[in-house]
Amino acid sequence: MADPGALLARRNPVAKLAASGVLTLALLATLDPVAPALALALELAVVPLFGVAYGTLLRRAFPILLSAVGVVVALGVFAAQRTGEALFAIGPLVITTGLLNNALGLALRVVAVALPGVLVFASTDPTDLADALVQHLKAPARFAIGALAAFRLAPLLGAEWELLRMARRARGVDPGRNPVAHLRLFWSTAFALLVGAIRRGTRLAAAMDARGFDSGVPRTIARPQRFGAADWALVTAAAGAAALALGTSLALGTFRPLLG
Repeated sequence: MADPGALLARRNPVAKLAASGVLTLALLATLDPVAPALALALELAVVPLFGVAYGTLLRRAFPILLSAVGVVVALGVFAAQRTGEALFAIGPLVITTGLLNNALGLALRVVAVALPGVLVFASTDPTDLADALVQHLKAPARFAIGALAAFRLAPLLGAEWELLRMARRARGVDPGRNPVAHLRLFWSTAFALLVGAIRRGTRLAAAMDARGFDSGVPRTIARPQRFGAADWALVTAAAGAAALALGTSLALGTFRPLLG
């Protein structure tokens, strides 16, 4: 999904995770829409530095946009507090300025919080991530190698889903144009996929234990992961972006703390 030679794609995985975490914590501190909107603009501006094309990002992050739309719709329908001036009404449903402000703030926050994670994992090799976790965060080798295995096996889920769907169609199980049958088939296929994933995970865990991944013996490092000045600069830039977003919100008087 990303060009591994891009400027930010080459940074240490731990540095990218730290930068994402700093920005996320800042966005969770306020309920106003200004801070996440500014943070989202900055995130979109650095997307090419991660080696990700905007078109590819849009296709991969489409579920995030659906989640944001779902937040707006859910608040518009079920919100108990509808403060501010009424903008329009559809039967018993009244959309007010306060409701729209809250919905927009939460929707922007969903996208602004999720996007850094998408960029980090799209531009990070799973092996480099596992090595960096062990070397810089002192994560247990069992956890790090387990995370590596999960990353390697994740793409198989899509292939297995397609295989299950084609196998059921070959057996004559086709919902046709019936939406209820589509929903029933979706859940049954998802359950079969979950069972297969659990079985594969159990076999993989047994194989890892048999190879001594949980022996407790200190492991050597085959691929050193440097954490240099450029990595510190990335974390500092993320902290600066977070400070800029919150500072702008304070300066405009829109800052609303999450607690208080």
